[in-house]
Amino acid sequence: MKEIKLTNFFDQKKLASHTAIVALSLVLTLILAISGRFIDKPFDSVFVFLILTGQIEVFIFLGGLLFMKLNYDRNPIEVTRDVAGRLLVFLFACLLVSMILFIVMKYLAGSLTGKDLSRVVPDFFEYDIKDWFKSTIKGLLLGSIIFIVLLWQTSLRREQQLREQNLIFQNETLKSQVNPHFLFNSLNTISSLINTNPDAAETFINNLSFVYRYILENSHNDMVPLQSEIEFVTNYLNLHKIRDDDKIVLEININSADQYKILPVSLQILAENAIKHNIATREKPLIIKITMQDDLIVVSNTLRKKASQLMTTGIGLRNLAERVKLTTGKNLIISESDESFIVKIPLLKNEYINSRE
Repeated sequence: MKEIKLTNFFDQKKLASHTAIVALSLVLTLILAISGRFIDKPFDSVFVFLILTGQIEVFIFLGGLLFMKLNYDRNPIEVTRDVAGRLLVFLFACLLVSMILFIVMKYLAGSLTGKDLSRVVPDFFEYDIKDWFKSTIKGLLLGSIIFIVLLWQTSLRREQQLREQNLIFQNETLKSQVNPHFLFNSLNTISSLINTNPDAAETFINNLSFVYRYILENSHNDMVPLQSEIEFVTNYLNLHKIRDDDKIVLEININSADQYKILPVSLQILAENAIKHNIATREKPLIIKITMQDDLIVVSNTLRKKASQLMTTGIGLRNLAERVKLTTGKNLIISESDESFIVKIPLLKNEYINSRE
């Protein structure tokens, strides 16, 4: 079954959309005719058909103008506030345009039937306005219900995508917990350090236990405190620094970390990505910087790509970008220059997380 989307509902560039509008107007006119609305005034059926067609065309045009380009993948509170404001504007504009269209059609009908055109506007406000208002409100309520259903469907689709992405993330996290390569290298490092540098071995074991404990505790969480994530990635990179003889340099400059939350393991994914794709030596170490810019966490690293990584597909970054989009409603920002690779992750403030829960 093909999925209905808001963009399809408001798309008037396709002939099928206008055909559907004409068909809907015709069906509504026939229903009114069958109910006996036009027994004494058959010409009114044509008038009503034209009015309905024009109104629906205008309503959908206004709906597309106000709602089609609206970003629904944002914080629910922001979306609700934005939609409510636009809906009020939409209803007011529809009433105004509908009134103008009704009066114009009355003028056209009057000119064809030879009626006194000077009475069109006074008669509208004296006799026709109640019936016009009732029928227009009924149409707008029907359209609003359709829009709300479609918006609800969009929300359900987004929620389903988020659940699927979380399942994928949990699966990848579980796999990383038992990664034989990482664990084998870590055990080798511990074995070597125990005899040569017991203090470093103890530090390495503490860092390793912290990393595994953090992953186990947060594999099912959507968001974690930023400060906890920074401690996690610091411990993770300390493992590499000890194992790789300080070929990696980590620089962190973060203020107000206690006010924000971030996707779990997101900083580690970027750190691991930097280590995997770049050459690092003691003379030219891999420098990873973590800073803040407004409500973004900025992770940058020096760029010296390995030859084997020049044509990689970037699946890890794409998965992270999708998780960020579904969880925060914002985009992961990725940029690259000759000297550095930069990724900016949107953060959510604690008060927003609390209000959502």
